[in-house]
Amino acid sequence: MATTPHGAQGAGHAPERAGGGVRGAGEGPRSTGGGRPKTGDGRREANAAAVLRAVLDHGPVSRGAIARLSGLSPAAVSRQATDLARLGLLRERPDLWEGGTVGRPQIPVDLHLGEDGGPVAGGVHVGVPGSTFGLVDLRGRVLARRALPHDGTDPRELPARIARALGAFLADHTEGRPLLGIGAALGGWVDPSSGVVVRHDALGWQGRSLAAELGAGIAGFTTRASGSAAGLGGFTGRSGSAVGLDGFTAGTSGGGARLGGFTAGTSGGGARLDGFTAGPCGPAVRIDNHARAIAQSEILFGRPAARRSLVHLFVGTVVDAAVGIAGVVHQGPGSAAGDVSHLPVPESTAPCRCGRSGCLEATASDTALGQEARRRGIVPEPDVFLVVDAAAAGDRRADLLLRERARAVGRAAALLLDVLNPDLLVVTEYASGLEPAYLDEIRGAALAFSHGCDDPERIVSPHAGPAVLPVAAGTVLLSTLFKSPFGHAGPSPTRSGE
Repeated sequence: MATTPHGAQGAGHAPERAGGGVRGAGEGPRSTGGGRPKTGDGRREANAAAVLRAVLDHGPVSRGAIARLSGLSPAAVSRQATDLARLGLLRERPDLWEGGTVGRPQIPVDLHLGEDGGPVAGGVHVGVPGSTFGLVDLRGRVLARRALPHDGTDPRELPARIARALGAFLADHTEGRPLLGIGAALGGWVDPSSGVVVRHDALGWQGRSLAAELGAGIAGFTTRASGSAAGLGGFTGRSGSAVGLDGFTAGTSGGGARLGGFTAGTSGGGARLDGFTAGPCGPAVRIDNHARAIAQSEILFGRPAARRSLVHLFVGTVVDAAVGIAGVVHQGPGSAAGDVSHLPVPESTAPCRCGRSGCLEATASDTALGQEARRRGIVPEPDVFLVVDAAAAGDRRADLLLRERARAVGRAAALLLDVLNPDLLVVTEYASGLEPAYLDEIRGAALAFSHGCDDPERIVSPHAGPAVLPVAAGTVLLSTLFKSPFGHAGPSPTRSGE
């Protein structure tokens, strides 16, 4: 396995002052006078989300500027910023204050980033030939990543193997930083609300409770970091798809007992292991389809146009799509939206297992590309990575085949452009993500076949580049945090008048 310890994207941030931090063990939430602490009403949650998003987009930024950007009152911004700082999500940056004005509202605040000891999210993209692990901070920047080749592992045993390797990865790289939980992204029909993979044809999975399997398999992992405990953050789970830790709400499949500031499932207590306290079911895990996950990462961390409307087309071993409108990724009934594997590709005659010809997956998937490359004698094995390597080494046959695939993807993209007319069409396809010439082929074919799009700049590769998969996986978890900071990052302090 290859590991990149600190492959952070983008510019780093200056060290922040000590203090703050995620609520630690034994540090319970504030109560309103007995019973379970309140989590606040919808207005407080919406205000907190607005503040957090303003800091994500513009931070480091003063409280006064947040009020102008969000439309909230200065008093509301101050309350929310204080509460978000108590949860360890924001930090003050007095080192960036230039002075000249009086009052705390002018001191900049920023997200508490993982490189400075802030909270992080684990991520795993489950592919067919292999999985990719990542550790991302609140800006979706990759702090560490690792590849896990599946090496012919029986798909029935794959979740357990992934969980063990992911636990080891997190133990190596969390380094005392609070872990908010784990996001998992994969192809096929995935239902995030239940944590179930409804159908994944390439892996032969039907009704697989992947979130629960990963959570249980990671339970009890340790960190090599010394010193104080790092919280295993948790989110409010539904139908047992997520297990809350760090004193947060556990899934409805079982209650929890507070253990040193953490919540453990009723089947047993947590055990402290080298600075982590884990319940028997492991840290919070949330899963989603990878096309939707990448679309959500574009909305959170990518180009501004993505928040207006986007279509995302994922072309890999499986082929999927996602649609986002006004910052919301469409799920559809049963979370079944996004299956475009049998979308007809103009001019394609590739036979499909469905009995028809010209379907997108049969025409342009990594499997189809690899098989065609082997048939033409370009590579000894049907492997898309070998094809791309051959093209990079100057093999004109490999280059021609990749251009043919890109044009097929472009023709399919034209149909999506005409039907949905998004501000942005994001294409995740291995070769075009590495070499702009193949993206140009996709753009050219799309514009040639589209009846409504004449701007090639509307067709782009993911903003995260080669790190797209670990970023998307982490976003599966982070997207819920930015929508509901108190409901998912911890108990909300309760105040009136907001």
